[in-house]
Amino acid sequence: MADTRTKEQRSRIMKSVGSRDTSPEMTVRRLLHRLGYRYRLHRRDLPGQPDLVFPSRRKAIFIHGCFWHGHDCRKGKLPKSRTEYWTAKIRANQDRDAKVVACLEDACWQTLSVWQCELKSLDAIGRALREFLGPPGNGSRISPSADVRRRIGKRSKGS
Repeated sequence: MADTRTKEQRSRIMKSVGSRDTSPEMTVRRLLHRLGYRYRLHRRDLPGQPDLVFPSRRKAIFIHGCFWHGHDCRKGKLPKSRTEYWTAKIRANQDRDAKVVACLEDACWQTLSVWQCELKSLDAIGRALREFLGPPGNGSRISPSADVRRRIGKRSKGS
């Protein structure tokens, strides 16, 4: 099957595909924020620069496009043209994903991959995210001691 676009058009389209602030990523970010979670974005000091990072919980979330990461769903099907190229490209992405997850797990981080096709049901993905992350708020941070809370309370009363 021949491509319906010129080489220049296809190149422009492929160059415009971003790796940050994608529609699926923004959907998950809005959902997590609405649920009360706060996170860091694309930490460069972590392998693979996870899309969402929860440092105090040592958890990271990757939001994968089904096509680019070879998910076994309708959106993850390979094109009918240049199958050798796309098979190798998607396989390399999957290998890199596995290597990144292994590196993070070796560093005692937990990871979750959210697939683009899973975002059809925000209720289900919300439950999965809450189960993975635990209760929103401070997460696993150590709460201030009673002495610190007392001092803070005295300071605000005297003001």
